[in-house]
Amino acid sequence: MKRANSTEGRGRGRPREFDRSAALERAMEVFWERGYEGASITDLTGAMGITAPSLYGAFSSKAELYREALELYQRTHGSAGVPALVEEPTARGAITRVLEEAARAFADPRHPHGCMVSTAVLNCATENQPVARYVAGLREASLERLRARFQRAIAEGELPSTTDVEGLARFYGAILQGMSVQARDGASEEELRKITSLALACFPGKGE
Repeated sequence: MKRANSTEGRGRGRPREFDRSAALERAMEVFWERGYEGASITDLTGAMGITAPSLYGAFSSKAELYREALELYQRTHGSAGVPALVEEPTARGAITRVLEEAARAFADPRHPHGCMVSTAVLNCATENQPVARYVAGLREASLERLRARFQRAIAEGELPSTTDVEGLARFYGAILQGMSVQARDGASEEELRKITSLALACFPGKGE
């Protein structure tokens, strides 16, 4: 009978002797600030307080660590505007809340500015295309949530049946991405709120 390997299932590297959740949170901050390709293994291990073998043993690869960091971001910082699309009784109110919460979150001095997903991995080396496709899928999911909210507004009579749902979703998606870029470049919350006000003036129908 084959003898059981006591290290089976641990993966490469030494047994984990660190707080995985805390290490993942620190990795998220590095990826958020520097992007996928800009964050080196040295940057990550330095921030996480672990060795490279421990990183690979716990997360298997840089790409998998990035995926987990993105998931953490979406559960925490990136989830701020999502409830609004369900909770607000009108699509206008939902978009207002989404944009206002984005302006506040994107310029929050307690963490890197902008959205970790909106402008992540737009251009990358060929070997990183799977990561780029994964992030593009997250952005597409955000657009789908906007489409669904506008479709609901049509069904409830808030928006006319002739509303260009695709165009409207992409317009507000582009506004959010643009706000993220400007926040990364140093735009303040007040400056982002000015963009929000102008974007809301384009919403179909009469104001509230």
